[in-house]
Amino acid sequence: MLGGIVPSPTIDLSSPKQRKASVSASRHRHASSSIDAAPPNPVSRAAVSFEYASLRYQDHCPLGMYITPSAQNPLLWDAVLFIHQGYYTDAILKFRLAFPPNYPERPPAVQFLTDVFHPLVAQQDGTFNLASKFRPWRPKEHHVYDVLHWIKAAFKKHALDEIKEIDCLNKEAYRLYHDSTASFVALANQTSMLSQTASALFDRDHPSMGNKGPAHGIVFRELKPEQSAALRAKLGLQEWDDEPVKDSAPAPAPAHDA
Repeated sequence: MLGGIVPSPTIDLSSPKQRKASVSASRHRHASSSIDAAPPNPVSRAAVSFEYASLRYQDHCPLGMYITPSAQNPLLWDAVLFIHQGYYTDAILKFRLAFPPNYPERPPAVQFLTDVFHPLVAQQDGTFNLASKFRPWRPKEHHVYDVLHWIKAAFKKHALDEIKEIDCLNKEAYRLYHDSTASFVALANQTSMLSQTASALFDRDHPSMGNKGPAHGIVFRELKPEQSAALRAKLGLQEWDDEPVKDSAPAPAPAHDA
């Protein structure tokens, strides 16, 4: 599967028409903050560990999503979502899940560190509203993989169509989606483009990361072309320029009058 419970060893952002920065993701130990002020009880810690281990099962971790737990806080997970279709195509979105000390009685809190223009995401601090999907939260029924799949689905048209205004943390995004779709599409595309910039990917002091807790645990670093080529070869990935060109079908012979 494309998604995984550990950071991808190499994340190649190149394309056939326009080369983009090639990057790799690696674990980074970050300092603790107010997020981990409350210590987890043994039951919650075991529940979160079990949830993380279960992501290895088929279809539990969404495709295009990479997740790693914090080295400092067992109740904090960092993640990256790569979006390949829809209004947010090619977006690279960093987010985190913070589990409450009494998990699973209460759901995890979800926060985007990348600036995202979306009805369910607060522009002030990146908070993502889970309530529209998990109302109420049922600790014996709902799991983290349900949360992860909803996060990914929320960027698709069918989910955007069903979002209610009362659940929106960004009312302007909701209004534009329904009243001026072209404007919404432009801002969604802007989210995607800005998320791919070198400053957003590599700069730990990027403005979008401010006031959002500790540094993200999945760190991108830029690769030189030779480093990217070596890693792609090691992983058996084909270079774009090396892809075979399919022969076009021969044109039909013109018809002749008898």
